[in-house]
Amino acid sequence: MKTIDEIRAEIDDATERRAELWHQLSQGHDAELAAELHELEERIAALWDEHRSLKARARFGDRDEIIKRARHEERLARAA
Repeated sequence: MKTIDEIRAEIDDATERRAELWHQLSQGHDAELAAELHELEERIAALWDEHRSLKARARFGDRDEIIKRARHEERLARAA
């Protein structure tokens, strides 16, 4: 599993590459560069999702444990 800093570094690298691609595409359309840009946009979005997920896990704990506790508390509330 990657750390937040590693993900952040990947995002920075991908963002830098995206800027280069936009610059190259501004000089004329190239289908190969456009496809690479599209893939890069998806990769950046996935990295941000992973980044948010890790931050939430660090702050609130594992998602499955949170759900398990919530269900347990809900059963207790219904029983009362």
